[in-house]
Amino acid sequence: MRRLSLSFLRIFQSHGITWGWRALLLGCIAIAPRPCLAAAPPMQRIVVAPNSRGFMLAQSHQPFHPWGFNYGRSHLLEHYWIKHWPTVVRDFHNMKAMGANVVRVHLQYGRFMRGPNQPDRRQFKALAALLALAQRTGLYLDITGLGCYRRAATPKWYNAMDQRRRWAAQETFWRLVAAECASSPAVFCYDLVNEPLSPAGQRPPGAWQPNSSFGGYDFLQYIALKPGPGGRKKLAVRWIQAMTRAIRLRDKHTLITVGLLPWVKGWKWLSGFVPRVIAPHLDFISVHIYPNSKDLSEAMIGLRKCTVGKPVVIEETFPLSCSPQQEQTFLLQSRAIACGWLGHYNGKTIAQYQALARQGRLSIAQALYLAWERMFVKLGPRFVNSRLPTREP
Repeated sequence: MRRLSLSFLRIFQSHGITWGWRALLLGCIAIAPRPCLAAAPPMQRIVVAPNSRGFMLAQSHQPFHPWGFNYGRSHLLEHYWIKHWPTVVRDFHNMKAMGANVVRVHLQYGRFMRGPNQPDRRQFKALAALLALAQRTGLYLDITGLGCYRRAATPKWYNAMDQRRRWAAQETFWRLVAAECASSPAVFCYDLVNEPLSPAGQRPPGAWQPNSSFGGYDFLQYIALKPGPGGRKKLAVRWIQAMTRAIRLRDKHTLITVGLLPWVKGWKWLSGFVPRVIAPHLDFISVHIYPNSKDLSEAMIGLRKCTVGKPVVIEETFPLSCSPQQEQTFLLQSRAIACGWLGHYNGKTIAQYQALARQGRLSIAQALYLAWERMFVKLGPRFVNSRLPTREP
């Protein structure tokens, strides 16, 4: 299982980019109009629609389709939001101008907790400011917690805990976050953790991550070091229930989900978090899908595996291992199942990327972001204003 987990980590990043970059760059030079921001109307909480296939605004009952970004620059948000707050404000306005209505932010446990029961007040104050900014701009927040992305930011005492104490520490984190966020209508959901793993067998003490990283970040995290009674699938349910109880002590209403690794041919639900098993304990299913040009059918097959009677949000997607056109095809096909979509924003606008292109300074990574943002702006009205899925495909 250890070797499989290592291999599974971001398998789509291992494939080379083979499509025509020259054509892409030439197609991205045209200047896009700069949209104007109107004053954001009062925000309403987001709830699950009666047919359990999508979301709606709590008071007006208007359909709501999450359409937005995973937000981050070269560092995670809490690395710079205190010292460089104007940058965060500018980025939120830029994302809103591109048509986003949801921004996913990632909170690292070690940045928010100085001890198992000792919060870092500066970080929670910054979170309060972010809630106010989200409300001013009309952007809902997908708040993803318990991050251990940077090993240097993960306390040694936290990794030294056994399962009982670690779960208790995680519950404390979520109680504190929920207490800060409960009164804000700008919170779309709490994502309990990014890409969790439920162990198939005994793991060494302290081995809470699969000892692998991408770009210096550890995106995966084990919820325990052994499966325990009932096996790994039931363990995933017990962990979700524990975190949910902690949140509901402070926030009775905000939606709760978990950011799942995708189903993959041959390995299936390698993470141990199986949608049909965990769905009764979540408000909706979130899954991360990056189409791969070597097998484009896998993305839709995996998405169909998530149709378990709850709304489905593609919480991460991007033309990382496929062409922008192939990504667009997947997005359009996914509308039969999904009711929300989040890509990535890395701190630059279309106009800024285009300026770099004219100067001959646009990197391959930046060209990807430019292609994605142009697609995002073009498709936005169709996705945000579309009907909710009404039946299982």
